Amino acid sequence: MSFSDLFDSGFKKRNESHFASIVRVAMENGVISPEEQAFLDRLAQRLEIGENDYKTILQNYNSHPINPPASYDLRLERLYDLVRMVHVDKIQGDSEHTLLNKIAVGLGFHAVNVKYIIDKALTLVNNGVDLDDFIDQIKNMNR
Repeated sequence: MSFSDLFDSGFKKRNESHFASIVRVAMENGVISPEEQAFLDRLAQRLEIGENDYKTILQNYNSHPINPPASYDLRLERLYDLVRMVHVDKIQGDSEHTLLNKIAVGLGFHAVNVKYIIDKALTLVNNGVDLDDFIDQIKNMNR
C-alpha cells in the first residue's frame, strides 16, 4: 500500500465518521425529515460517500465513532462548511434552523448559545464572507 493510499483511506474514514455523526444528530428524534434526507443525500455526495457505504451508515450510524473536532477553530471550520452547504441547497426557514441547530450541538457548541451562533453563521455566509472572516466574526460576536 502506498503512502497516498493511506492518506486516502484516512480521509475516507474521517468523512464517513463525520457523515455518521450528522446522521446520528438527524436521528435524534427518531425520524429523518424529508429536508434532512435531501441534505444527507447531497452531503454524502460532497463527502464522497459511496452508495453502499451511505446505506450502511444510514442503517447502522451508531457503529461509527463520533469524532468531533478537537479544537474550536476546527469546529468553526466544519460549521462554516455545513452552513455553506445548507445555504447553497436553499434550505430555508425553520427547516434550515432546526437542521443547523442540531448539527451545531453535535459539533460541540453549547445548546444555550447555538441559536445565536447559527443566526450569525447564516448571516455571514449569506454575506459571502470567507473562512477566516467567518471564524474571526463568530469568535468575536459578543464583543
